[in-house]
Amino acid sequence: MRTPICESLGIEYPIFAFSHCRDVVAAVSKAGGMGILGALVYTPDELERELTWIDNNVDGKPYGVDVVIPAAYVGKDQGGLDEIDLEQYIPEEHKQFLEQLLEKHNIPPLPEDLPRHAGLLSWSDNMGRALVDIAMNHPIKLIANALGPPPADVIERAHGLGIQVAALVGRADQAAKQKTAGVDIIVAAGYEAGGHTGEVSTMVLVPEVVDAVAPKPVLAAGGIGSGRQMAAAMALGAQGVWMGSVWLATTEADSEPTVTERLLAATSNDTVRSRSITGKPARMLRSGWTEAWDDPETPNPLPMPLQFLATSEAEQRIRRAALGGSPDAAELTVTVTGQIVGSMNQVRPARQVFSNIIDEYLDTVERMAQQME
Repeated sequence: MRTPICESLGIEYPIFAFSHCRDVVAAVSKAGGMGILGALVYTPDELERELTWIDNNVDGKPYGVDVVIPAAYVGKDQGGLDEIDLEQYIPEEHKQFLEQLLEKHNIPPLPEDLPRHAGLLSWSDNMGRALVDIAMNHPIKLIANALGPPPADVIERAHGLGIQVAALVGRADQAAKQKTAGVDIIVAAGYEAGGHTGEVSTMVLVPEVVDAVAPKPVLAAGGIGSGRQMAAAMALGAQGVWMGSVWLATTEADSEPTVTERLLAATSNDTVRSRSITGKPARMLRSGWTEAWDDPETPNPLPMPLQFLATSEAEQRIRRAALGGSPDAAELTVTVTGQIVGSMNQVRPARQVFSNIIDEYLDTVERMAQQME
């Protein structure tokens, strides 16, 4: 199972676990894989605290950080507008729609003294770079970026610190651009993946990307949550797998109980690609929120980062009401996950999930070898 990418990163198994939860990251890295902390949900100060905790709890094992510095977004041509500047671009009809949706589902306003979301988080160059600065002050081994090639200076800086750079792609031509930009590892994220994803399935995408960027290593992502699926990805030419959704159903995950219940009950047919959160297509569970945005009478989602800015407080209100036991809020809650959710039927420790993947991978490879004989 040990591939060249394991040697270059100092890991035992080529399993990369993307998670917004530091406990998952530490558990997978200590098990011999590489935990990747999704930095998007954190402010710079929050990310500093999370990474400091990981440093103290990962037993010196390698880990990485995933940021988002979009290649294109509203305001970039003007030098990266801040949140106050961008507010003027949110149409009144979107504000009215959101307020009416929340009123319909009896979602109360936030208390005056409750801090609001950080707004744009890292959906812009400036905010993304702030998280990069924090990450590179920690002993990370990998930094990943989605939504376009990382800026050239970020790649150069990472390489100067001995940090490898990964980038997520959904098409072969995107992968070729990443190779030209100097990215070290290409993550081919198929249609089945949770979060931002393209329209090409993993089975088709991975070999296309492998051929487009050879000899650079490729990780397969999208619809991978078992050893059998990992074996299939490796057979397609990948050197490892990038998994995200499968860790949502672990004891270390920090999902709210209502979210966990929805994940365990969902089938693979219960996910949709929607622009209703960030303005770009992202896979999540079908919900009252996604259905409301699909209504022909609803205004179209705004381009990135305006959609996230427009909806961030609404999401905060929904999440707070759901935690308070509101069934209406639970129905509106956004749950980002991939089609693998249909196989996530119980909550298990991350290390057990990790071990089961390895065991099933080895059994699958052995069985295939016997079939060939």
